[in-house]
Amino acid sequence: MNKKQQINELFRKLSIVESKQSVFDREIRKLRVEIEGLQNETSFEKDTTKESREVEDPILRQKPIFRDIPSDFPSESENEKKEENRELKRRKTPVFEAPTQPQQTKVHQKSSIEKFIGENVIYIVGVLIIVLGVGIGVKYAIDNDMISPLTRIILGYLVGAGLLGFAIRLKAKYEKFSAGLLSGAMAIFYFVTFMGYDFYNLFPKEMAFGLMVAFTVFTVVASLNYDRQIIAHIGLVGAYAVPFLLSDGSGKVMILFSYMAIINLGILAISIKKYWKSLYINAFTLTWLVVLAWYGSKYNQEEHFSLTLIFSTLFFLIFYISFLAYKIKKKEIFNVGDVILMLINSFIFYGVGFATLSTNVQTENLVGLFTLGQAIIHFGVSVVLYKNKLADRNLFYLASGLVLVFITIAVPVQLDGNWVTLIWSLQAALLFWIGRTKKVGVYESLSFPLMALAAFSMIQDWGMAIDASTGIYDYETNKSIINEITPIFNVIFLTSIIFAASFFFIDWLNKSDKYVSTLQEKANGFLGFVTVVITTTLLFALYLPLVVEISIYFNQLLEASRIEVIAEGGYPNTFYDYDLRSYQRVWILNYTLLFFIGLGFYCIQKVETQMSVILYYLASALLLFIFMSAGLYELSELRDSYISQSLAKYYEVGSFNLIVRYISFSLVIGLLFILFRLAKQEFLKFDFIPFFDFILHVSALWLLSAELIHILSLTSNADAYKLGLSILWGTYSLFVVVLGILKKKKYLRVGGLVWFGITFVKLFFYDIAALSTISKVIVFLSLGTLLLIISFLYNKYKDKIEG
Repeated sequence: MNKKQQINELFRKLSIVESKQSVFDREIRKLRVEIEGLQNETSFEKDTTKESREVEDPILRQKPIFRDIPSDFPSESENEKKEENRELKRRKTPVFEAPTQPQQTKVHQKSSIEKFIGENVIYIVGVLIIVLGVGIGVKYAIDNDMISPLTRIILGYLVGAGLLGFAIRLKAKYEKFSAGLLSGAMAIFYFVTFMGYDFYNLFPKEMAFGLMVAFTVFTVVASLNYDRQIIAHIGLVGAYAVPFLLSDGSGKVMILFSYMAIINLGILAISIKKYWKSLYINAFTLTWLVVLAWYGSKYNQEEHFSLTLIFSTLFFLIFYISFLAYKIKKKEIFNVGDVILMLINSFIFYGVGFATLSTNVQTENLVGLFTLGQAIIHFGVSVVLYKNKLADRNLFYLASGLVLVFITIAVPVQLDGNWVTLIWSLQAALLFWIGRTKKVGVYESLSFPLMALAAFSMIQDWGMAIDASTGIYDYETNKSIINEITPIFNVIFLTSIIFAASFFFIDWLNKSDKYVSTLQEKANGFLGFVTVVITTTLLFALYLPLVVEISIYFNQLLEASRIEVIAEGGYPNTFYDYDLRSYQRVWILNYTLLFFIGLGFYCIQKVETQMSVILYYLASALLLFIFMSAGLYELSELRDSYISQSLAKYYEVGSFNLIVRYISFSLVIGLLFILFRLAKQEFLKFDFIPFFDFILHVSALWLLSAELIHILSLTSNADAYKLGLSILWGTYSLFVVVLGILKKKKYLRVGGLVWFGITFVKLFFYDIAALSTISKVIVFLSLGTLLLIISFLYNKYKDKIEG
């Protein structure tokens, strides 16, 4: 059988399979149509809107499987397809004949909006207008002295009683309207009672507050009876406006805060029963706004010290208990809004108390105890929640977290210096460990700000230690007062070790596959950012302690080297061993190079991500640039000091000024070796060798140039550096070109030629004017010879270069 026959045979089999598939498709369609028709007829009377959904068979959407089959093979009949489509349309007809509803929906929406406005909005506006009208009328009567104070009060009560009577009479049939009237009545009662007591002294204090307590109790009972928030809002929260609308500037803060406390106690009662959250938030906001506004403008320590502490504590406890009451009773799911409310309540109270205590000489030492008292309150709440299992674990963890927060705050308030950093670092590690291992997201979240606090505190400790090491000069004794800090064996270094160990532990937990964050699903991007921050902080925690120790050590040596010499004319001259400042910077750079070498070895052994290698390369390139600029400058300063010996009669200037440069050079070579090893890692997705070659050759040429200048300076030929650099650069350009030819690396050859061009520009525009005739001859002959060599190499190895 030839190939054509084989193809025809395969087409025949393919046609048979397709025909069978077509038969199955038709049977499946018929079954689907019948099932769908029965479903539509059954559900049509129940829900016409749902019947408009067309059941679509996946097979109907299926595209033909077989293509490019010759036309002489049989295919599905078009008549059969049309018949099936007609049957499907007939079955679906009831669905599309269902009555349409868009017009009814619009009418219904219009009537709903109208009903809402008529039943809910208008009566509220009406009550508010009545209350406002009463207020304006009373204010006008007062300003114009139209009626006596007693009459004003009686009329106010009569208006409130009238509204209350109407409210009670209409409750059975018009409950919403009745609730609005009752709310207005209670607001008027508050208004009139406060006015009668505060302005006209018609009531003794006990009677006025008794009436307000009675009104509050009645309003609470009424709001619960009606089950309407509007009563509580207008009757209680609306009462906050009373003292401000009628204030005469007398500054009776005791009365104001007592009045607010009564209102908030009513809110507490409602919260325990209903917990209308909007009511709680409004009262919470208004109360603390009033307290903070008054404290910022009217607080007087002599008059208001005790009053502020008492009422701020009372308000804090009222809102704290109100928050917990509903959570415990309803077992409501804990959310971010709850965290924010509790934190705001706690920290406003703490801020007011802290400011009040710290500004009083007699109580400023109690600030730490006050902070600890805050922690004890939250600890007591967490214990009650835990022992009685009164709420979900998130609420318990929040209360426990607040304990840790205020203990954390108490540390810097009561302690100084390194103890703050130690405790915050350990707390951050502990909270992060609990959060990850025990799957408690609240604790993990609390650890993040603690990490930031510990890091800032550690930076502050380092800065203070460096400042302390600079010393203060005492002109009476003509000596520097230096805070002696023993290198390594000191408190700041111990603190640094614990800080670094804490972040090492946090970083290990964070990257462990065994302990996955519970915040992963909610804040994946944030956790990625946190990972970068933790790792970066750990690297700085490992690197900076020895930088600080080096700085402290040389600062102390520099201060100790201070001497004063009486010059001619009797004026004193002050000298320092300034080489110590250069040594300080050089050794910091040397340590940094060594740290990067160690970090590079770790990357070679453990790291398998390309981004980490890129970041390491960028940081290493920056470090090499800093060394080539600032580091070589400091080394040249040490060399010049050795050559001049200007302060040799006061300080020893030895050969180590020259030797230290080669210690630095060896560390640079070590870092370049690490970069080469990293560039050869197998997991890298693109070739890093060109980047390494660029860093290598730039660094090598820079070091060789510096070494040439160094040698010329030591041999008293410093003026010949222009000639020497031009020859050196030309020679190195030839070396790079040759290397590019041997290694078949075009970028090296091009780089060598580019640097040759730079050398010629330097020669003609910078060197030639200052060179002697012999120097010019040497330079031109040297560079010309080098160019001829390069040209010869390009011609000799052109096949290899092209290859």
